Amino acid sequence: MSQTTLDRIVENRRAQVEQLKREVPLSALEARIEANDPPRNFSAMLRGPQVKIIAEIARASIESGPFMQIYDPRVLAQEFSGNNAAAISCVTEETCYDGDGFLIHRARNYMPLPVVRRDFIIDDYQLYESRALEADAVNLVAATLSDLNLRLSLSLVRDLGMDAMVEAFGAQDIKRALDANAKVVAINNWDLDAPTANIERTVQLAGLVPDDVILVSIGGVRSLTDVKRLAVSGVDAVLVGSMLMRSEEPGWILRRLTGVDAQPGRR
Repeated sequence: MSQTTLDRIVENRRAQVEQLKREVPLSALEARIEANDPPRNFSAMLRGPQVKIIAEIARASIESGPFMQIYDPRVLAQEFSGNNAAAISCVTEETCYDGDGFLIHRARNYMPLPVVRRDFIIDDYQLYESRALEADAVNLVAATLSDLNLRLSLSLVRDLGMDAMVEAFGAQDIKRALDANAKVVAINNWDLDAPTANIERTVQLAGLVPDDVILVSIGGVRSLTDVKRLAVSGVDAVLVGSMLMRSEEPGWILRRLTGVDAQPGRR
């Protein structure tokens, strides 16, 4: 995914959000939030003596296109929950990932794990929408938000009772996330200029994240060996998506990736 692609996604998202605001006023979202159950604790599920796995539900990706295996998100979420996942990620961006917000509702209502909404969130409206859709956490892509908007978004996320996972592509993004008081930092291993992911990005950058901040690695995990290498670097959790969505037995794959002891510190 090139920077141009990222810019195009954000531009599309802005137009879609403006349309949503006309169709569903903020007051309607607030009413739905009032009726929802309280959020589940996403960040608490990522702590512990072993590296946690965030299992992702997605219909497509920019890198891979549509996934051949198409699952009912209700069934898939139950399978992930029953095979050692710590949390579920749902990709809801529509144009490039063929997602929709109701993936969250369908996944969350059939198992006990917290659900994080992965999207390109560039407007406060989307944060209210996320909680209205029953998301327990959201991801914020640092590269798409100004320093001020990142801080304000994190504050609103907390006011809504959710957690936030701030995605970083490099050292500068990590610094900005920490300066904004992010409690969960996710290093995205995907190359913005090519459809490849390499866990070495997390290995190289992990030391920039303090031990009291949860560190997640996104993309590039292909085996238990990769999880073990990330564990040595001090990663608290790994988000796995494409490998699960391509598999005919995602639960078995997920179980094979779990049980790796986490390291007590990154330095």
